[in-house]
Amino acid sequence: MYPAFIAVHNFSVSKAHEAQLRLSHEIISKDQLPRSIKCIGGVDVAYVDELAIGGVVVLDYETFELLEQQTITCEVKLPYMPTLLAFREIPPIVSCVRKLRRHPDVLMVDGQGVAHPYGCGLASHLGLALEKPTVGVAKKKLIGESKRVAGEDFLFQRGQRSGAVVSTKEGAKPVYVSVGHLVSLKTAVKIVKHCARNSRIPEPILRAHKVVTERKHTIQKKRKTLI
Repeated sequence: MYPAFIAVHNFSVSKAHEAQLRLSHEIISKDQLPRSIKCIGGVDVAYVDELAIGGVVVLDYETFELLEQQTITCEVKLPYMPTLLAFREIPPIVSCVRKLRRHPDVLMVDGQGVAHPYGCGLASHLGLALEKPTVGVAKKKLIGESKRVAGEDFLFQRGQRSGAVVSTKEGAKPVYVSVGHLVSLKTAVKIVKHCARNSRIPEPILRAHKVVTERKHTIQKKRKTLI
């Protein structure tokens, strides 16, 4: 098991933050992608009481045709804790990604990458756990100061560029893009813009959200019939 996982019965916020800081030094922010991306994945997690529903979709990079989807349902091991989302969501995400028969060239994650107070958000943590390229796409800024450089808006953290503020739909709020792992910020932004179709949120994340939401509703309906 990846060393960043901390036993639930022995979970410590301070140790988890130490793990994030340690892992932040292992993140590779250079492109290690195929020259031509063929398929892209999106992941998300939904919750029903004590259950976590992890979901992943694999889409054709050009047509966005659904090539495969997987879900998994497991017990929630930790409560939500700010800056520690990865420790709650990595187990169900990794489990459903490992069920895939067709693995994507890059995974898009609804969460932060390196634009994180401890330098290793959900997208980076997932990339390290799977040893696969990941891109973080967050709906809200977690940390950093926005500055305009050469006509583009970037996030800066401790004087270093940590992410980009990307407008994906006219009139809508921007999304916050950052390196997850094995991809450069420039390429991450390019991928996000390519995958933004008719919504503020890129298509792989939207489709993953749809999959886990449908599974959530199915579970809720079954539980109601048992009451």
